[in-house]
Amino acid sequence: MGKTVRKRGTGVGADILWIVLFLIVFINGFEAGGYQASLWSIGQHYNLSDASKGLFASVELFATMLAPILLGRWADRTGKGKSILILLCLQLLSATIIFVSSLQPIFLAGIFFLGLTTSALQFISIAALADAYPVSGKRKIGYMTSMYALGALVSPLIVSLYLRLGLGWRTLFVFLALGSAAALIGVRRSGDAAREARPGGTEETTGSGHFMLSGILLLCVVMCVYVGFENGFAFFVDTLFTDVLKASGGKYALSLFWAVMIPSRVLTGRFSRYARRILLAATLAIPCVTVAAASLSDSRLVMLLCVPLGLASGAIYPCSLTMLLPFAGKRTATATGMITTATGIGGVAFTAFTGFAAELWGIRVAMASLGGFVLLSALAVLGAENLYRKAGFDLNQSSDADET
Repeated sequence: MGKTVRKRGTGVGADILWIVLFLIVFINGFEAGGYQASLWSIGQHYNLSDASKGLFASVELFATMLAPILLGRWADRTGKGKSILILLCLQLLSATIIFVSSLQPIFLAGIFFLGLTTSALQFISIAALADAYPVSGKRKIGYMTSMYALGALVSPLIVSLYLRLGLGWRTLFVFLALGSAAALIGVRRSGDAAREARPGGTEETTGSGHFMLSGILLLCVVMCVYVGFENGFAFFVDTLFTDVLKASGGKYALSLFWAVMIPSRVLTGRFSRYARRILLAATLAIPCVTVAAASLSDSRLVMLLCVPLGLASGAIYPCSLTMLLPFAGKRTATATGMITTATGIGGVAFTAFTGFAAELWGIRVAMASLGGFVLLSALAVLGAENLYRKAGFDLNQSSDADET
């Protein structure tokens, strides 16, 4: 591996670009976890049924599906740095509008644009990180995804705190507006110029250089089902604790679920050479743990099972991104956009399904059914692994070689 060359970007804080990009992903995780933790309170405010709460959650997730379709090529033409600035402004505006208005249609419109901006900021920030740090980018992506989990971890705790203090659920959007403003300042100060020179032979480490649609689609299936499970579980775990288990620990269970994703994603980034094995193990573990959690009546045991559930869930995103690179060849932006679209589809479909299933059969059956769908991901992983063998890809090159 060639020597890493640091390049000075534009702006006063040029060397903190990766920190700013990490902050953007943290804010996105904070928004996701905060909205999930606030859904029960929002449902009480607007007098929503379980099915309606699922639809409220799906509005945001539908926007995350549209974002790469609508904004992917626009970001390529406009430039990643400028695109991030524009999207942060829109995110700040959306959070502010939700805070100042109590009308349901305006709330839904604001949530839609929050979903649109967070999704676009997610994949554009990943692309910007890869462009600016071509040597250490793969390892940093593993750490970057852990920042999303960190944001989703702390937000339910903060939501629980300010609700106990008597503040309304709209307080969440004050935090989001402040975070967006801080990220906006950081991007303007740091610039988006490359920090590392691409060493010779980098392209050869990602595989054949050909765009393998079949492999990418299999990984889209993995992420579609996984994100559907993640959102369905996260949006309704508080409802499970409150309405079924008659316990008050739903927000803490949600935070625990996200908390264990942090070490899971860091370790997955560190051992990305084993991505295929880790991904298969995770997609097999999730259905087993979810069915067990849905069957128990002791809230303490259900909370305890959030630990293995979060460990398995945390591994899926970075493992899928690692496996994606050889299939993408040189068209990484296109492949990342496809997989992001798949996550939006899964989030919309499975979150809405969870709400309707809970309405018809109860939240326990809904949760167990949601976990069962993850078995489809395991089959997709096996299919992708078969394509790896046929193409002769060597994933062992993609881990330790990326150390800066």
